[in-house]
Amino acid sequence: MNGTQVTVFVFSGLTDDKKLLPFLFILFSLVYIISIVGNIGITALVYNTSKLHSPMYYFLSVLSLIDVFYSCVITPKMIFDLLLVNKVISFTGCALQFFFYAALAGSENFLLSTMSYDRYVAICHPLHYMTIMTRKKCLCLVSVVFSVGFLQSAVQTSCTFSLQYCRSNLIDHFYCDVPPVLKLSCSNTFYCNMITVYIVGVGTIIPFLTIIISYMLILSSILRITSQEGRKKAFSTCSSHFICASVFYLALFFNYLRPSSSVSSSQHKVASIFYAVVTPMLNPFLYTLRNQEIRRIIEQVMRNLTSVIRHRLGAMFNL
Repeated sequence: MNGTQVTVFVFSGLTDDKKLLPFLFILFSLVYIISIVGNIGITALVYNTSKLHSPMYYFLSVLSLIDVFYSCVITPKMIFDLLLVNKVISFTGCALQFFFYAALAGSENFLLSTMSYDRYVAICHPLHYMTIMTRKKCLCLVSVVFSVGFLQSAVQTSCTFSLQYCRSNLIDHFYCDVPPVLKLSCSNTFYCNMITVYIVGVGTIIPFLTIIISYMLILSSILRITSQEGRKKAFSTCSSHFICASVFYLALFFNYLRPSSSVSSSQHKVASIFYAVVTPMLNPFLYTLRNQEIRRIIEQVMRNLTSVIRHRLGAMFNL
């Protein structure tokens, strides 16, 4: 092979239309701020509210933390690149960006299936819920979630970035993802492609089937509840997670599990924006709007905060 190993990559970016760049910069900056504030807010709310110290909200706080770091992996770089002519990232930086992106996405994938199991136990075995979902078991489940997520990411990253890159260094994307990066390799990419397909396929199908089976059992249990109020309460306890999981998997399937030949570069970028940038922002809103307990606590916190501010302002003016 003639050529030298690539040391830096250059992103093609979101768009070549310079008129759109200021609008996109403002839009994605707002999305990023809302994602960070919303997810940190939910984590702080769960941590500081004794009523929310249960397995369901523990998993929710972990999900919010994943979304915080997930947003930080891609979005800040993408936003600042909108202002730059040369959107450059080092070879090592590209590998690290993909590693954490894939690790956190994989962790969220398995965490959503774990949360569906938690809802199954709560609905189908309510009397034994606290004895089954112990603190130790919750910690073990979260440890497994992160272990699997980071392990599958390490395999993909080591395979992809151990190849030779001596051709073009222009990545036709706005972040480092395996398919556009592998296109630049001058090595045989067959095995890396197969590993990626296997890991993404198995790592998606298993959690997805877990969620489907859990909700089939949950639905069967809910239909056996005689009282209308009992059914409504049971539905409300798992509706937030169901919507959240649906949004995540719709974005995942649309982004990765379509024939590449039927998707243009611009369409793939739009799908990637929704999956990597917008989805982390949606989770806090889905849980806040659909979960009555969280909504009541937020309203109480806002009332207390308003009361404190009024008291402070009153004291200042009296002085």
